[in-house]
Amino acid sequence: MLLPRKQQNLQKNQPSNKFKEKTRTKKGEGSNMRNIEVEEKKSRPIQERKTEVVERKGIGHPDTICDSIMEQISLGLTKEYRKKFDKILHHNVDKGMIAAGSTTPEFNGGKINKKPKLIFGDRATYEYHGEEINVDRIAIETAKEWFKDNLKNLKPGNVTYSSEIKPAAENLSDIFSRKGRVPPANDTSAAVGYAPFTPLEKTVKKTEEILNSKEYKKKHPYTGEDVKVMGVRTNNTKKITIAMAFVDKHIKSTPDYFRKKEKALNTIKEKIHDQVTEENLEIYLNTLDERERGKKGIYLTVTGTSAESGDSGEVGRGNLVNGIIPLNRPHVSEAAAGKNSYSHVGKIYNVLTDKIAKDTYNNVNGVEEVYVWLLSQIGKPIDQPLIASAQVRTGENTKIEEIQEPVEEELNKQLEDIKSFCDDLSRGKIKIY
Repeated sequence: MLLPRKQQNLQKNQPSNKFKEKTRTKKGEGSNMRNIEVEEKKSRPIQERKTEVVERKGIGHPDTICDSIMEQISLGLTKEYRKKFDKILHHNVDKGMIAAGSTTPEFNGGKINKKPKLIFGDRATYEYHGEEINVDRIAIETAKEWFKDNLKNLKPGNVTYSSEIKPAAENLSDIFSRKGRVPPANDTSAAVGYAPFTPLEKTVKKTEEILNSKEYKKKHPYTGEDVKVMGVRTNNTKKITIAMAFVDKHIKSTPDYFRKKEKALNTIKEKIHDQVTEENLEIYLNTLDERERGKKGIYLTVTGTSAESGDSGEVGRGNLVNGIIPLNRPHVSEAAAGKNSYSHVGKIYNVLTDKIAKDTYNNVNGVEEVYVWLLSQIGKPIDQPLIASAQVRTGENTKIEEIQEPVEEELNKQLEDIKSFCDDLSRGKIKIY
């Protein structure tokens, strides 16, 4: 239990722990117990530290392409399994990459010399009770539909597809046949989520969303969907560096490129200052450009994404489930995209910790910042993590003892409702990148 301040003063000459916490176990259904811990976090919040770095990759970035498509394939398989068997079957299609092709960008329009290649990987159920599921067809058709819906200039036919998805291991497939109120975890895995966003995190996310909005693309059709936004704050000065592909068929010459680049940059400056309150904010676009180098010195593409020739992509290298890559925050290496939403805690806990943190911040008065950690143990029910921990920084007039119980209740409530949460996740109701 967190010691009262008087007792802390009496023990100041003894070996100290940075955090003193109070631990309670919360009952779940039946005889199950949940090990929930709440501790006070005393470190300085991110926005009060000297330096902060935040990144976001847009929908046309090769890494985001992989995350998005593999997640859609998981949702497609889930839908097919439910349709045929009224249940989700084992699959984890969280291994995938796009290998860059080769193009020749030209003013007024270039050509694709070699198509980029999208490779699907990992495991899925191909046969159940004598009935086959055409996993490869679902994967390829889903990917083609994704390109059609999300990238204006990289057409489904401009990509080649290769499925390396293999049948699932028996011991992991067996999880889907076991009885119980909730399924067992198929891995020992940890996840962490936090709330709230810092001003810089909000700005970085909002910047990319504006750049890839329908309104912006309509006004600036020469800009592609491959957008990367990197934000840095040093004390009170913030700098946003944007890399955004330009589409060659809309660019007539080098001077035309720089005219349109200036127009695109001015629009984003106006939009950002209209939608977020930021002082001392500097915004840069395509800083590798050199006017005197002509076509070779500008970010020109045929399809609006560097996946055409400049950069390959891979699942798990894109945004976290909260939509950004916050370099000052703790996070784990598990890729959520493509994992099944039934028992794979590498996905479920990743998204759930983010949700619990946000709901705790919004619902519990006195919480200024919160980190939520969940750790599973393979084979144990997913609503019974080995540990569920909340690290909370409180407001000046709030003591940790005052918010201990409501924070515990928030964690317990959401773990109790995990089956409904997983159902929403499996139906694509929760965005994860």
